[in-house]
Amino acid sequence: MAGQLRITIAAVGRAKAGPARDLYEAYVARLSWSVHLKEVEERRPLAPAAKKASEAALLRKAAPQGACRVALDEHGKNLSSKAFARQLASWRDTGLSDIVFFIGGADGLDDSLRQTCRLQIAFGAATWPHMLVRGLLAEQLYRAQSILSGHPYHRE
Repeated sequence: MAGQLRITIAAVGRAKAGPARDLYEAYVARLSWSVHLKEVEERRPLAPAAKKASEAALLRKAAPQGACRVALDEHGKNLSSKAFARQLASWRDTGLSDIVFFIGGADGLDDSLRQTCRLQIAFGAATWPHMLVRGLLAEQLYRAQSILSGHPYHRE
């Protein structure tokens, strides 16, 4: 088995104090994996397509060199928690230690960024607020870690 996972969450927007940030922080605090949140913002008033393209460029810069890229996107695959855990374990066990998860802004991720990702995942068919997706991802990372370690947090 290869080493420890290093996870970067590259996300559009700066989280303000409140329930969404609290949820994210509560689950990240439980993880033994290294997790770094890199927040990016495009402040210029741009048309939606130009804004998404600019955000994509900022997200690319926030990604560690050589990291396995994963897009969180409403059109991505719906993975069960166990399948998500198995995917992370597979990457870890084959020597991929750096993984970056991209979370777009209110308009989503630019196609140019999504196409560079090894995997695109969705948290169901619903559209979630992009600030809440951070907490959902943190919880799924903790659940995956629990599944892989045999911890009872995830029950059948």
